[in-house]
Formats: sequence, structure tokens, C-alpha cells
Amino acid sequence: MSTINPLKPSERMKIPRQEPLEQDAAARSVNFLEVSFGFDMDRTVTEAQRCLDCKTPYCVDGCPVGIDIPGFIKLVIDKDYVGAVRKIREANYLPAICGRVCPQETQCEELCVMGKKLTPVAIGKMERFVADYEMREKLFTPPVIRDHREEKVAVVGSGPAGLTCAAELAQKGYKVTVFEALHAVGGVLRYGIPEFRLPKEILDIETERIKALGVEILTNFVVGRTATIDEFFDEWGFSAIFLATGAGTPTFMGIPGESLSGVYSANEFLTRVNLMGAYRFPDYDTPIRIGRQVAVIGGGNTAMDAVRTAKRLGAEEAYLIYRRSRAEMPARQEEIHHAEQEGIKLLLLTNPTRIIADDQNWVAGIECQKMELGEPDESGRRRPVAVKGSEFVLPVQTIVEAIGQKPNPIIQSTTPGLSTSKRGTVVTDDGQKTSRPGIFAGGDLARGGATVILAMRDGKNAAAAIHTYLTDRRSSTTDHA
Repeated sequence: MSTINPLKPSERMKIPRQEPLEQDAAARSVNFLEVSFGFDMDRTVTEAQRCLDCKTPYCVDGCPVGIDIPGFIKLVIDKDYVGAVRKIREANYLPAICGRVCPQETQCEELCVMGKKLTPVAIGKMERFVADYEMREKLFTPPVIRDHREEKVAVVGSGPAGLTCAAELAQKGYKVTVFEALHAVGGVLRYGIPEFRLPKEILDIETERIKALGVEILTNFVVGRTATIDEFFDEWGFSAIFLATGAGTPTFMGIPGESLSGVYSANEFLTRVNLMGAYRFPDYDTPIRIGRQVAVIGGGNTAMDAVRTAKRLGAEEAYLIYRRSRAEMPARQEEIHHAEQEGIKLLLLTNPTRIIADDQNWVAGIECQKMELGEPDESGRRRPVAVKGSEFVLPVQTIVEAIGQKPNPIIQSTTPGLSTSKRGTVVTDDGQKTSRPGIFAGGDLARGGATVILAMRDGKNAAAAIHTYLTDRRSSTTDHA
């Protein structure tokens, strides 16, 4: 039975929002240790007491996976931290990850009633604390699976969508196998998000908890080459398949000089560092060359990860070039704030026009043009317009383009009858169904580049749709028997 918050609403509103413990900016800008240490126990309980326990919990509406936020906060007030994380896990099987990388400020916290006049309740930081507490005290126990189904389901891709779908289906009693093309599990969680935001140890622990549900994970398995989707149905005996291979193919601006040595896509740059350990060269045998001055092009979380990584790899000057203003940047405000603390220089309302070479065909500089904001475009953001005569050259030796990515076409090209969009994404309905019966898709493969939590929502939706599909099919078979 949960304790009622003893404080009156007026008293709760007087409590200031708690601030997380963090590494000093100067120290962390040269190491890959986690930037934020999150909340300690006292901060977590104090923050929980700020919750107004609204009759209509709008925060839940803002959560893409529908976590019972008031329910877990009440358990925090009770100091039942394991009960709190189990409450979260009813809707989200990766709480330690989401507590770190989920953009709560534009989702659950944005709709928090406390935030209408004051600062919203720090829901994400509390989620991280209870998940970390359970890990630290070794108190995790896997849920009991009461039903066991004979049907086998394949999940292609081990990123946030795939792992979530696998966990949901395993808890419903299905035999689930996850296929991962790379040698390590996690997808974008591993190759895209740096160690200083999401330690790989956390990802490994969360992965082991999914395996504890009975999920089998096969790595170094390229679906579309090692085996096709049709072979999964015809020879492997899978009854349904969820495609969640992400969007790992980079896009480029198309400006002169992009083929020069010293130009990376963010995908290659971050994969070398995060998955292949380039930041620990020569202990790891993947080198990465960084100039004294580095420019990263883009304004999203991937661009922010890349420029902060460049700083940690030894860049004396690390620039972020973005063609709109700070207000339009899609990156999390916390990440922008951390970047500025670490000495990252934001060149806003600036657009690259060409990359300049030295006599060895390595990058020597980047020509840019200043921009101003005009009328809104189809995205709703004001369109950047070039300012005539404002060109300038920025001396840099390394450039990273982080302007988006698209899905690898290998599965689409080897699966007849699978509808795709002009962008190469797999077309789905609201239940993640594709044009092929028994095949479902989600995450960046269906959306293009999006957030971890939206990929997780797709994984949950797909698991529910697969369960309905297989249950209906079983009923139909029984009726005709």
C-alpha cells in the first residue's frame, strides 16, 4: 500500500527542482566517463515529493510507452526503489537506458503540471536512479512467464525497437530469436551513443536481462545475406517477423570536397569510436585521425554526440555548424548545455558551401555562408535563407557530417512484396504491419531517424500486433480443424 505524500501541494511547490551530480566540465571534456552521475537517494526522494499527484496525469500522456509515472513516484516516496523500477518495467523494459537518453523534457516532463508555473518534476532522473539502484544492489529478478506459446518469432535488429519487441513477446510466452548483423548487441545504443552518455556496461546489463526472459540473440548474422526473410518463414519455421534494422546508411550534403580525406559521416565516426574502441587506440586496433580543429555539421543529438566526442579525442577547437538558430536545434537542451560547458563552439545560422583541400587532398578548411531565417518550411521551422556576401573560411582538418541517415536497403531488396517509401523506409500501418502478412517493422527502419523511445514504442506496438496476429491465426486454424 503506497504512502500518501504528507506535504500539501503548496509545500510541494516550494521545493526546488533537484540538480544531478555531474563531472566537472574541464575534466570530462578529455575523458569518456559518464558526464552525469544522476541523483543520489536524498535528491530522488526530495524530487518525488514535488509531484502534485494530479487527478489527470498528463505526464503519462507524454510518455510514448505509457509508463505509470505517478505510480512509480509514489513508490519512490515510500523508498521502495525496486518496486518503482518494476512499475516502470511494466511498460518499459530498458529503464536504465531511457533514464539516460530519453528526451523527457519534450515528452513527459513537458506536460507536467508543475512545469506550467515552475520547473517540471525530474521524471527521467528518478527513473535512472531506481534502475541504477536495482543494478547496484543486485536486486533484479526476471518476471515470471506464465504462458508458453509454440510459435517462434524472429526479431531482426537488436536496437531499442528490436530489444523492446523481443522483451514484450518473451513475456507473452513466445520463443523469440533476435538477429544482429554486427558482432555486439545494441544497434544505435552501442554504435551511435557515446560512452559518456550511455556506458556500454549499462547496455550489457539490460541486454542480459532480456536474455533472462529466454530470448536468444544471434550476432554476426546479416538477414538478407546469411538468410532471407522468406527462408525464415519457409525453412526456419518462424510464424512472424519484426524488422528493426535501423537507419545506418549516412546521407551527405552534396557539396564540393566531400570525397577528401578527413571527411567522415557521423555514422562511421561514431561507430569507429563507440563500437570499435577507437578512443582507446592502440589498445584497440581501430585508429581514428582527428585534426587540431574539427567541424561537425548538423544540429541534432547525433551531431552533438560527434562534436563532443571530437573534443574528447583531442581537438583543440571543436565547432558545431548549424544552419538554423539555437531555438530550432533538435538536440536535447541538456546536451547543448553540456557541450557549451565543455568548450564546444556553436556556429549558428551558418551553412557549409564547400570543403577546401590542402596539397595532399586532406581537408584544410570549410567555406561557410551566414544565414537568416525566413518563412516556415514543411517541417514548421523557419527556412534558412543565405545572406549574400557573407562567405567565410573556417580552418579545420576534420569534418563530420551529421545531417541524417536512411535505412540500409538489403532486406527491402531481398524481400519480394515489401512496400517501401521514396526514402527507403519500410511502409507500415499504425500497428507496425507491413504489406506482407506476418511481417512487421518499426524504429528508424520505418520512421527514418528518430529517438530511442519512439523506436521502443514501435517495438511495443509491434509485439502487441504480432500477438494479435498469431492469436487470430491460431483461432482460425482451430476453427477449421
